[in-house]
Amino acid sequence: MASGSTRYIRYILIACFSLAALYFLTSSSIPTPQLPSGGSWSSTTTVKPLTSASPPGLPSPMGTSAADAQTSKTPNNAGGLPPPTASGERMNATFVTLARNSDIWEIAKSIRQVEDRFNRKYNYDWVFLNDNPFNDEFKKLTSSLVSGKTHYGVIPEEHWSFPDFIDQEKAKAVREEMAEHKIIYGDSISYRHMCRYESGFFFRHELMNQFEWYWRVEPSIELYCDVNYDTFKYMKDNGKKYSFVLSLYEYVETIPTLWDSVKNFTKKYPEHIAQGNSMGFLSDDDGKTYNHCHFWSNFEIGNLDWLRSKAYIDYFESLDHDGGFFYERWGDAPVHSIAAALLLKKEEIHFFNDIAYYHVPFTHCPTGEQTRLDLKCHCNPKDNFDWKGYSCTTRYFDINGITKPEGYEKEQ
Repeated sequence: MASGSTRYIRYILIACFSLAALYFLTSSSIPTPQLPSGGSWSSTTTVKPLTSASPPGLPSPMGTSAADAQTSKTPNNAGGLPPPTASGERMNATFVTLARNSDIWEIAKSIRQVEDRFNRKYNYDWVFLNDNPFNDEFKKLTSSLVSGKTHYGVIPEEHWSFPDFIDQEKAKAVREEMAEHKIIYGDSISYRHMCRYESGFFFRHELMNQFEWYWRVEPSIELYCDVNYDTFKYMKDNGKKYSFVLSLYEYVETIPTLWDSVKNFTKKYPEHIAQGNSMGFLSDDDGKTYNHCHFWSNFEIGNLDWLRSKAYIDYFESLDHDGGFFYERWGDAPVHSIAAALLLKKEEIHFFNDIAYYHVPFTHCPTGEQTRLDLKCHCNPKDNFDWKGYSCTTRYFDINGITKPEGYEKEQ
């Protein structure tokens, strides 16, 4: 009996010793997780799984060196993993940005927005234009952010200067008067050159001649929602030539004689005016007066062949020779908008409800909760400008007989 009890005690001691040894061996090779600061686990804390590499100072498992084990990890190199790309054909299209070297960090934000929400899937090119050469810093940063090819061009001097038919003393007097009245950009020469260039020349730059479609992007914009289809292909497949996301009334003080110049053009070139156009968007009295509505052109997706057409070139040159870019302060937004409304059929202009966009100070946030959820939007629908009193988007819907999106009343 005594011998049997002794045998059982010996078995128990051996088992306890074995368990203790096993515990010592295993626990000594696993690093102890550290508590977050404060001494307790938060609800968001996770413990990372063990990797094949050993902690510093300890031998690697199975005879593998620490250096070899490190190379077996997923690479975290500068290039990173290539982004997933959408299948299908690509259009002959590009993004286009007018910027200066000093805009580098603001345009970097815009590129990041466009790439993350759209272009990482499609890899379209990007054209950058400047009235001075871009420096190496600008090129290095922007080319690292764009998934497609980048192109950098200098604007010809004749496209960014006073044309010979402009009386510069008269133009100077106008700027001084506008400055006294505190009209926005009223005293700026460079702003006038920009508006004239965007109105009549960017699409004729040698770098743009190779493309058929463009998407205009400016510094400091935001895209709030995913764009899960090729917008350029949509435009082509559906017969669209111009598009917008925001519309509003222009400052009356900047364009007092613009509509007179437009009417002179329509009398001289009646053949360019499209049947079934959008005159109702521009005028409440069949063209006698201009109601100042325009599409906000800092966002545009459009057809370059249309801008290069005889109809548009005749339109721009007619307005240009009237001098309003310098004797007043005509913006490219009303110039583009009037052209689209008169030279294109109504159905050739498209409103992108699903492209959520911000350019100070206005926001387009898609109307419709399910749309915003499906597109992973992060905009506040209360900020949506579309249905506010100073927006012209309701007018666009009305003249085209389009039903407004469900829920628009809540955003008025």
